[in-house]
Amino acid sequence: MSRRTIMAAGGAAAAFGGGLPASARDAARYEAVLDAVFVEKAPVALAGGVVTREGLVWSGVRGVRRFGGNDPATLDDRWHLGSNTKAMTAALYGRLVEQGRARWSAPLGEVFPGVAIDPAWAGTTIRDVMGHRAGVKDAAALGMVFFMTARDDPRPSPEQRAALVERVLGAPPSGARGVYEYSNAGYMIVGAAVERITGVAWEEAMRAEVYGPLGLTTGGFGGPVESAGGGANVWGHVGAGDQRVAMDPTDPGSDNPLALGPAGTAHMTLADYAKWLGVFLNDGAGWIKPETVTTLAMPLPGEGVPYGAGWIVLPGQTWSKGPILTHDGSNTMWYATAVVAPGLGAAFIGLTNQGEGAAATGLMPGLVRAFGSGR
Repeated sequence: MSRRTIMAAGGAAAAFGGGLPASARDAARYEAVLDAVFVEKAPVALAGGVVTREGLVWSGVRGVRRFGGNDPATLDDRWHLGSNTKAMTAALYGRLVEQGRARWSAPLGEVFPGVAIDPAWAGTTIRDVMGHRAGVKDAAALGMVFFMTARDDPRPSPEQRAALVERVLGAPPSGARGVYEYSNAGYMIVGAAVERITGVAWEEAMRAEVYGPLGLTTGGFGGPVESAGGGANVWGHVGAGDQRVAMDPTDPGSDNPLALGPAGTAHMTLADYAKWLGVFLNDGAGWIKPETVTTLAMPLPGEGVPYGAGWIVLPGQTWSKGPILTHDGSNTMWYATAVVAPGLGAAFIGLTNQGEGAAATGLMPGLVRAFGSGR
């Protein structure tokens, strides 16, 4: 199948993508951006979306489900979100705060009663962990040993996460408190906190508190196997250029170990991801309180990346009319990016089924310009 045919197939799929339709002129601008980036960056498949306070106003997809194949990607496909899962884990904790079952400022000893915690963690809170300023370094907490052994670990994921908590907190911090250090292990600790509070696995808590209430019916965990319609789905890819190789989602190596879930294993369709982003365009959308949204979008003080809870928070620009929430996620086989401008009342999505993210991130400037030119 030629690239021109693939692009045409993607355009046809976009026409039936659901949501609130953009005007024909707006849609044409967004389609042109998607076409241009797809041709320039040549990903296996690329999907994009524009979200307003009213919902998903435009979505489109180009490319194929597997490199070298001719089965076109569609808007029914589920996409792996990688580290964009972190914002969901943090918001899940926020739900528990609202229910009176947790506290943002809880010290780690309160969150994990009965765990032998090194005195050097005194004063460190779970909110510090969410903001990557607790001194949890992945190199020390996880390292290659974890990634080499976790998939073969027979223990359920909650037990593995609990063991990580005991190991990490039982020794002094590997980094300095207050200093930004991006940490997947930190969000595994947050997931373990959720499990302590709820008494169920993080995945079950996510379904009950996030996916269910928000109607994210295609939400799941790990490499997505089926599309929303129950048929074939896009596969993730390793490698680059002509060396890209499709990864069978039934292979354990097609995603990070399951224990890493709270840091980055969520998947869903673009339309459901748009619903999720709508939470941050609508003051919680009735799912969480506006003050919880404010907490999630409030970066902790200190040098380094301005990180809230699951979101990088950038200063407002003229076009955004206020601060910008953004995050990228990848398990090295997929790539997701989101830009949310609450002041503008719009969010922008880029998704691709390969680990290299230039195509997904490359959509953002063009979609922002196209949105602005239609106002």
